[in-house]
Amino acid sequence: KEGTMIEIPGAALNADNLAKECEFMSFGTNDLTQMTCGFSRDDAGSFLKHYTAKKIYIRDPFQSIDQEGVGKLMKVCVGLARGVNKHIDIGVCGEHGGDPTSVEFCHRIGLDNVSCSPYRVPVARMAAAHAALKFGTTVTESVGVTVRSKL
Repeated sequence: KEGTMIEIPGAALNADNLAKECEFMSFGTNDLTQMTCGFSRDDAGSFLKHYTAKKIYIRDPFQSIDQEGVGKLMKVCVGLARGVNKHIDIGVCGEHGGDPTSVEFCHRIGLDNVSCSPYRVPVARMAAAHAALKFGTTVTESVGVTVRSKL
């Protein structure tokens, strides 16, 4: 299979062109967050706590997908990609895949799977099941969870 990572806003906004050639896409949410928000994960710890205290962000966008910014871009990407390739497999790769709020968001925008590190799998599976129940779908229609092992 051939696919692509969506890690920069330009890739997300050109998803329709990419989807013509791909069988799958995966959001690299850590890099996409850095590029969309314009700050480095390495430096963000010094100021993000002030942003969350002032409600600029509800939660640290490196812990939970920023649904109003990065998430909106992800939703546009999914729509563009599925507009030309309705069967494309679209998922998320990164620690956001183990965050319950992010897993529910991925379910709502129609992602097929989330990938997370092994220790986060039980939480991700539970979050996927909760999203399925909350939105009246079966667990098999909910976002799937895959394990990303560290190599």
